[in-house]
Amino acid sequence: MSNQREILDYLQLHFPSLESALCTEIGELGTIETFPAGQILMEPGKYIKFLPLLCSGLIEVYRNDAESREVLLYYVKAGEVCSAALTCCMTNVTAEIYARSVEQCTIIKIPIQNVDMWFTRYSSWKQFVFMQYRMRFNELLQTIDSLAFLKMDERLIRFLKNIYTTTGKTVYEGSHADIALSLSSSREVISRLLKTLEHANKVVLSRNKIDFSKLL
Repeated sequence: MSNQREILDYLQLHFPSLESALCTEIGELGTIETFPAGQILMEPGKYIKFLPLLCSGLIEVYRNDAESREVLLYYVKAGEVCSAALTCCMTNVTAEIYARSVEQCTIIKIPIQNVDMWFTRYSSWKQFVFMQYRMRFNELLQTIDSLAFLKMDERLIRFLKNIYTTTGKTVYEGSHADIALSLSSSREVISRLLKTLEHANKVVLSRNKIDFSKLL
């Protein structure tokens, strides 16, 4: 009962658009799980065993290019679900991308057999799913624009600004190599560009931290 009450509290806080009957069913069928930062939640070639509704934390969704460099596609934050995971659940196909926790995450795990059934049973679930797809489509368009039209220094600035948009944080915590992976670049290039931004008084660099508040 305590687990069900906790699930209902999470749903009310982060998924307020879902109708009460659906929330009751999620409370009965779902389970809560917490993952540490760096946990791989989805990877190519594997089936999705559950649909995760993210209640806290941040998940990055990415894929690797031919040289195993990471290309960041989008972030999933509290109150959202990964649209790629939705597709895998509803079509019973294996994943084609990676999903990894950026920080400690708490999710509600939903049995995959319910995902498609709720689509016809609950209008709020159908609207929620469509909204998730629309958000991800727009974010992927921004990613394509960034890769196709922006120089690396512009992509770096957009990357930092997206952290604020996604999390509300103005300090990035992580290494230059981590940023390089997300932008399909090298650590040396990212470090050089950050030094240029620091000399221009646009960021403040410290060990594994970047204060980019002056960019906003």
